[in-house]
Amino acid sequence: MAKIFSSTLLISYAIFFFSTYIKAETPVFSRNLSPSSLGLKREKLSHLHFYFHDILSGPKPSAVRVAQAAMTNTSSTLFGAVSVIDDALTMLPDNSSKVVGRAQGIYASASQSEIGLLMVLNFAFIEGEYNGSTLSVLGRNTILSTVRELPIVGGSGVFRFARGYAHAKTYTFDTKTGDAVVEYNVYALHY
Repeated sequence: MAKIFSSTLLISYAIFFFSTYIKAETPVFSRNLSPSSLGLKREKLSHLHFYFHDILSGPKPSAVRVAQAAMTNTSSTLFGAVSVIDDALTMLPDNSSKVVGRAQGIYASASQSEIGLLMVLNFAFIEGEYNGSTLSVLGRNTILSTVRELPIVGGSGVFRFARGYAHAKTYTFDTKTGDAVVEYNVYALHY
């Protein structure tokens, strides 16, 4: 009986030892986290105001068409045109105003019935507390509407976990060159 008891005790001790000190790692696909575990504090709302300079003309354009459909040039809406941009964002509408960032990305003419662009871009800021941070825009821009609303779908740096919207309003548009200055009011919730 003592032998059975000591064998049982030895087996119990071994099971306890191995279950306590040898832990099998189970892969985890996802888990819930507290925002504070990432150093995130209270969410805040920021308002940014700047001018977007979309320059198609001259020796150094900031928007360049990189692709088009066979029917693009005969379409009244330029349907199928795809452009890549690196547009200056300035404090004032004048192109010599202080640059606070760049709009970098792609826009494509995505409507056959009106001039409607699919905008996929980042506002990359280089000024003040936002230096090195970005806001990401993904949305529809019907450029002939007085004010357009585009969603802010994310960001980086100061704007990590950002969401919000941007109001775009054409300030000037040159019908001969296609150059435009667009006023932006951006509202972003972020940590």
